[in-house]
Amino acid sequence: MYRCSECGAEHPKWSGRCDACGDWNTLDEQASTARPSLAPVAPLELGGGTAVPITEVASDSASLESTGLGELDRVLGGGLAPGSVTLLGGEPGVGKSTLVLQMLAAQASQGSQCLYVTGEESASQVAARAARLDALDERIMLVSENSLPRVLGTLEADPPALCVIDSIQTLTDPSTESAPGSVTQVRDCAHRIVGAAKALGVTVVIVGHVTKEGALAGPRVLEHVVDTVLQLEGDRHGELRVLRAVKHRFGSTQEIGLFSMASGGLESVSDPSALFLSDRRAGLPGSVVVPAMEGQRPLLVEVQALVNQRQMAYPKRSVQGLDGGRLELLMAVLQRHEELKVMDMDVYAMVAGGVKVTEPGADLGICAAVVSSHYKRGCPEQFVLCGEVGLGGELRRVNRIEQRLAEAARHGFTTAVVPKSAPASHPGIEVMRVPTLDAAMAVLDLY
Repeated sequence: MYRCSECGAEHPKWSGRCDACGDWNTLDEQASTARPSLAPVAPLELGGGTAVPITEVASDSASLESTGLGELDRVLGGGLAPGSVTLLGGEPGVGKSTLVLQMLAAQASQGSQCLYVTGEESASQVAARAARLDALDERIMLVSENSLPRVLGTLEADPPALCVIDSIQTLTDPSTESAPGSVTQVRDCAHRIVGAAKALGVTVVIVGHVTKEGALAGPRVLEHVVDTVLQLEGDRHGELRVLRAVKHRFGSTQEIGLFSMASGGLESVSDPSALFLSDRRAGLPGSVVVPAMEGQRPLLVEVQALVNQRQMAYPKRSVQGLDGGRLELLMAVLQRHEELKVMDMDVYAMVAGGVKVTEPGADLGICAAVVSSHYKRGCPEQFVLCGEVGLGGELRRVNRIEQRLAEAARHGFTTAVVPKSAPASHPGIEVMRVPTLDAAMAVLDLY
C-alpha cells in the first residue's frame, strides 16, 4: 500500500498526486498489515445527551499562566492555558530547544515542577545547554526517552505543571507498526499525548520538525489536534528571531514576538523599531522608513529598493521580506501613472533587519524607494511614508494609522506622508495628507 506523507491517506497503488490533499510526490510505499476480521456491529442505542441553551452553559474560560518570557506571552495572549497542548515548529538551528529550555527555567523559578523529555539529544547534552543558558534548576526533571508508553507513564506517576517533548518525530508507539517519524506514528503519538494532557491537566509543549518548504512535518492532523501552533522563524546565521502563532484557540493569531539570539540564549526585544533602524543611513537613495503593523504592535522598518539596468534577456526581480506579486503590481502603477520605465529594468527590494512586511500599508514606501533609487535622489531624512496604493494611482487609508504615527513620533521623525483620508494632525509629528501617488512623489521631491 502507499500512504501520503502529508495527510496520511492510503492508496492501493502509486500515483504522482495524492487524491486526498492534492500534494505531489508524497506517496510512500509501506508494508500492508493484515487487518483482523470485524465482529458484527451491535445495533446503535439512540438517545444522547440533553441539549441546553447556550446561554445556560457556564463559561469555562481558562486562566492563562505566564511563561516568564515577555515576548512569548505576547504571542500567546498572556501565557499558556493549563492542560493545553502547544506545537512549536521551526527550521533546524533556529532556537526551538533554546526557547523551550528558557521557558522551563522561567517556570521552575516560579516554583512549578517541570519535565523535559528529550528524544534527539542525550541528557548530558541538554544539561550542558542548560548550564550555558543559566537554566539549571532542580525543579526541572530531565528524561531521555523515545518510547511513548514510558513517557506517558512518567507523566502519570508524577504529573508536572509543564512538560516539553523534544521532539514528536522521535517518539514511537510499539503498538503501531510503523517506522519512527512516519505519518502513522506522529499521528497516533499526538492523539495519545493530547488525551493524556487533557486527562491529567498537564500543559504540554511539543517541538516539531519542518519540511524543506518550511511547513510543519507530519500529517495535517497534527496541527488540528493541538490547541496552539507556534512558528519560530529567522536566519540561523543572524540574531533576529520572529515567533508567530499560526493557530491559537485561546486568543488572537495576529501578534508576533521578537527575540535576539545572544550567547546567553534568546533575549526579548523590547524596542524592535530601534533594532531595525540601528544601521540605517539617512538620505540614502532607495531607502525609506515605513510604519508597519504586526498585530497590535507598530514597527518602524526600513524598505530598500535598487533599480538597475537589465543585464539579461528578461528583467530580474528579487524580493526579501515583501510580497513579490505586490511589487510587480506597484511597478505597473508607477509605469502607467508616473511614466517611470521600470518594467524593463532589474528591481531588487527588501526589508532590512529580516522582518517580513506584506500588508498594503507599505505600498507608498515601496513606490518611493523604487523612484528614489531610479533617480538617485534620497528621501528626506525625518520622513515616514504610510498608505495603500490603488491601481489608479490613488492613495488609500490603512488601519491603525494613529498608532503608526505615534511610533514614528516617539523615534524622532517629524513628518509623515499619508493618504488624504487620514487624520489631519497628530501630536508630535507633522501630517502631510496627499490624494495620489504623484502628489506624494512631489512632496518628497524625488523627480
